[in-house]
Amino acid sequence: MSKGIISALRFTSLRLRLVVVFALVALTAAVSASGIAYWLNREAVLKRTQDAALNDFRQEMQNRAATLPLRPTQEELRRTAEQMAAGSAGYSVLLIGERAAGKPIVGASDPDRFTLADVPASLRTAVSTERPVTDANPYRYHLVWQRTQRGSTPYLVGGTKIDGGGPTGYMFKSLAAEKADLNSLAWSLGIATGLAVIGSVLLAQVAATTVLRPVHRLGEAARQLGEGKLDTRLRVSGADELADLSRTFNSAAESLQKQVADMSAREEASRRFVADMSHELRTPLTALTAVTEVLEDEQDDLDPMIAPAVALVVSETRRLNDLVENLMEVTRFDAGTARLVLDDVDIADQITACIDARAWLDAVDLDAERGIVARLDPRRLDVILANLIGNALKHGGSPVRVSVRTEAAEAGEELVISVRDHGPGIPVEVLPHVFDRFYKASASRPRSDGSGLGLSIAMENALIHGGSITAANSTDADGKVDGAVFVLRLPRGEVEES
Repeated sequence: MSKGIISALRFTSLRLRLVVVFALVALTAAVSASGIAYWLNREAVLKRTQDAALNDFRQEMQNRAATLPLRPTQEELRRTAEQMAAGSAGYSVLLIGERAAGKPIVGASDPDRFTLADVPASLRTAVSTERPVTDANPYRYHLVWQRTQRGSTPYLVGGTKIDGGGPTGYMFKSLAAEKADLNSLAWSLGIATGLAVIGSVLLAQVAATTVLRPVHRLGEAARQLGEGKLDTRLRVSGADELADLSRTFNSAAESLQKQVADMSAREEASRRFVADMSHELRTPLTALTAVTEVLEDEQDDLDPMIAPAVALVVSETRRLNDLVENLMEVTRFDAGTARLVLDDVDIADQITACIDARAWLDAVDLDAERGIVARLDPRRLDVILANLIGNALKHGGSPVRVSVRTEAAEAGEELVISVRDHGPGIPVEVLPHVFDRFYKASASRPRSDGSGLGLSIAMENALIHGGSITAANSTDADGKVDGAVFVLRLPRGEVEES
């Protein structure tokens, strides 16, 4: 997945979080407001309808039912119920009287719509309950009401009883119209809530764009800065927190650019100094080398008192010559001027030539099949092998075993060369630094026979081929350290057919 896609996903994720937060806040506020509005309107509508119907029913009970005789006939009850239900309140009436003690009769305004079975038992009990008359309660019977449901239609049921043995009356009013009005109100509030959420999402998009555009620009600038474009700067506008952040970024980028420029100048000056010094040393070293070769040839004829000094001069001159050559090689790597001269190389022949040229044949055991050919730079491969095998002989001791094999890799076949010794191994604290320049395993031994650049140059030569070198300790069957092993991995490349 490319950086652009990852960046877009992160950007969208932050935008999505802002939109979701805005939407949730708007939804919570809208639902709360709509819920409160619906509840208040519902109570107001139902209370208005309920109070109007109950007050009208109470008045009708007083004006009509109270005028009936103590023992009314069923016809009188029915006629009175129809008269009570004929008003504008729109409810049905049921009157219950007694034609004789313990023998109730019922008169209904609409028996098909409202019967005694429609009156809840709890309401009938409450209506027939006689209450003591006091100063605070002048009536023995109260008007009692209850909301009930028949099918999907809500109804209001109310009832009371005439004092002094008069009939008991019940009213039954449909609240279907009120339910329809409340449903319409609920739909309106729901639509308003949806519109509020949609509006909040649109506002969130605008807000997110306003906030995230500078953040996106800052992220792009940071990525460009990380890619090495140190002249990247942000356009600053306004005086808010994002503008302050942009100014801080520009200040940090400017400071970083200055520091990197200073470091690059110092590094370039150091590299030029090393290169110039190495070149300047080559002329006197050439003369010194010629003199030391003459002295070495005449060493047997020299005074025994002078011979050790001559031997020391010869060895140190050679060491200095190797150091200068290594410094020049390192300078070429640092300057990026090192180039490969590729050729088809038989690996077994190359390793044999490297060992033979340095008189290591008796100390090195080679395990390499002939015919393994790779497209490499033979001179640089020789440098790598000489450093690895020489390091193994110097610090690990013989026998040193060099083995060659090929392995499958993602980019094609890979050449694997292992150099293993049987010495004390590499201390654990030294392993991460074995390829560092001038690294000394012991601070008490700052001077050694080598330049301290051999393994570093070997690694640079491996890297320029697109390969690598790893260092580790090998163990025996008992788990004890049994020498060090260096593994060189190089891409085999496309070998040209002859």
